[in-house]
Amino acid sequence: MKWQIAVVGKPALAYAKSGMAEYLKRLQRYVPVEVVFLKESDVAKADSSGSAFAKLCEGALFVALDERGEKWTTETFRDSVDQWEMSGTVKRIVLFIGGADGHAAWIREKASVILSISSFTLQHELALVVILEQLYRVYTLKRGEPYHR
Repeated sequence: MKWQIAVVGKPALAYAKSGMAEYLKRLQRYVPVEVVFLKESDVAKADSSGSAFAKLCEGALFVALDERGEKWTTETFRDSVDQWEMSGTVKRIVLFIGGADGHAAWIREKASVILSISSFTLQHELALVVILEQLYRVYTLKRGEPYHR
């Protein structure tokens, strides 16, 4: 399975860049993960089928990260990843972190899952580091490795 994390805007803060790099490096040994940076304008017009955003989501399980989404624990996330991997139908998952204005209604409708990583509204740079860390935690849990403790 391949993971793609689509983010509106590139990280500018040093801690976010370094956190992203660290978790991407750690995840290499478990699963392919790619971070795709989008412009707000690309997503705003992305409800058309020919857009880059629409192409990115095509054929993938699409998960929108939104503070109004389902509140999962790390164990729930792990169980979902297990189900997606075992289904045989999910080959790629796109996690989408929106911009400052949140998600348009059509994005929430398109999503297979709307997931909250916090009830707080998080800056997209911080949300990126948090979801990468949780993804890393899920894969260490799946392998019975000690990181999660």
